[in-house]
Amino acid sequence: MSTVKDFYEYLNGIAPFETQEDWDNSGMLVGDINAEVTKAVVVLDITPQAVLKAAELGANLIISHHPVIFRAMKSFTKGSVPYELAVNGINAICSHTPLDIASGGTNDTLADLLGFKAVVGDNPILRFAEIPEASASELSALIAEKLGSKVRFADTGKPIKKVAICTGAGASLIEDTGEIDAFITGDAGHHDFLDAVQAGITLIAAGHYETENPVVPVLQKRLNEQFSTTEIIDIKQENPVSWC
Repeated sequence: MSTVKDFYEYLNGIAPFETQEDWDNSGMLVGDINAEVTKAVVVLDITPQAVLKAAELGANLIISHHPVIFRAMKSFTKGSVPYELAVNGINAICSHTPLDIASGGTNDTLADLLGFKAVVGDNPILRFAEIPEASASELSALIAEKLGSKVRFADTGKPIKKVAICTGAGASLIEDTGEIDAFITGDAGHHDFLDAVQAGITLIAAGHYETENPVVPVLQKRLNEQFSTTEIIDIKQENPVSWC
């Protein structure tokens, strides 16, 4: 039977934890690294519902993209997710920015889903692609269709040929993109849109959840191939954000 350490070392091999950003908190975050894995689940976020579902399934390992402990915590009380993980004997490994950077990670998965042949930029978290010429509305419509979501965009009015991609909250990295026509990310604020258009870049915000969640089944498949004797389940999660 595989151990939590086996899973940790495999994840560290495909998305080295040492590549994480200084502000990130990826790695083995809760539990016993030497524990045998009875069953594992893969999620985008370790929510109370995900912990409950994992416990119901008899899983003792959760692998997530977003860190279950991100900022400093001064207490671990009943009802908090880290406490509930520990009480239920569920270990947690989280791969945030390492999975963004890694080959086959969040950014490559999004590029593949959009049908773009992407390359890594000087900043390894960014991906770049040359696409058939499109307007901002045409490109946004394509993204909305592929992700099944609503998309916000600010249009420079120029045709788009070269795009940069950064899933999640990537708008702050637009200054690292160089000469591009459009930047595709998950989250963007009002002033991000203003600054992008002023810089001559169409900014497209397709949703944090929508741009990152596609990596979950991809990661589950890779883990299944590596740990064929362990049941690994994709706990289907829905976007916590609703639109009216």
